[in-house]
Amino acid sequence: MEMSGQEKALVLFSGGQDSATCLAWALERYRGVETIGFDYRQRHRVELDCRTKVLRCIREQMPTWSERLGEDHVIDLSILSHISDTALTREVEIAMGENGLPTSFVPGRNLVFLTFAGIVAYRRSCKHLVAGMCETDYSGYPDCRDATLKALQTAMNLGMDSEFVLHTPLMWIDKAETWMLAERLGGREFVDLITEETHTCYLGDREKRNPWGYGCGACPACQLRLKGWKTYSEQHRRDA
Repeated sequence: MEMSGQEKALVLFSGGQDSATCLAWALERYRGVETIGFDYRQRHRVELDCRTKVLRCIREQMPTWSERLGEDHVIDLSILSHISDTALTREVEIAMGENGLPTSFVPGRNLVFLTFAGIVAYRRSCKHLVAGMCETDYSGYPDCRDATLKALQTAMNLGMDSEFVLHTPLMWIDKAETWMLAERLGGREFVDLITEETHTCYLGDREKRNPWGYGCGACPACQLRLKGWKTYSEQHRRDA
């Protein structure tokens, strides 16, 4: 795949399936790729450990990508856990709220993440920001919508007098297609890495091993990952 000149990208990498796929997408396109993660005292903080393992595996096992993978940044956003009252920052049930949004919705989270990513990208001369938001298979979060992110890109460029380009490679594909994209980018080796080392489960369960990876299997995030895995696996069986 043709490289985008000498341009650099900063990938919002949580340690989950979607952001790992986006990281591979960026590593295929840009000569320099840095990563950024956020510790907001999330209920599933185990994802922070997972992201470290995934980055280490890429550096050690995937030489083509390793030579392009640069510095990792972790930002302390613990303030989010103090000012939000959600199922991702409190030990409360994950359910549908009275406002029509799931209680796992952390208001403004992606807006804050991208703004801080923009600040780091400005300092590190990274023109491209890559994030895993999706409007196809998602939980209805308004800060995952394409219109929201386009508006934020405009605001960031105006506010920082920059020319950031915000990429969301998964915006219009479902979870099955995300698994397929991961395979196209990195082969079965990368699919195995995502399965074994990334984390999706909102409850932070790393004890139960499923065919699609670790997780409780019941929370909305696990259900989406499971559904995508089933479709992806069925496609493989048909093609075999």
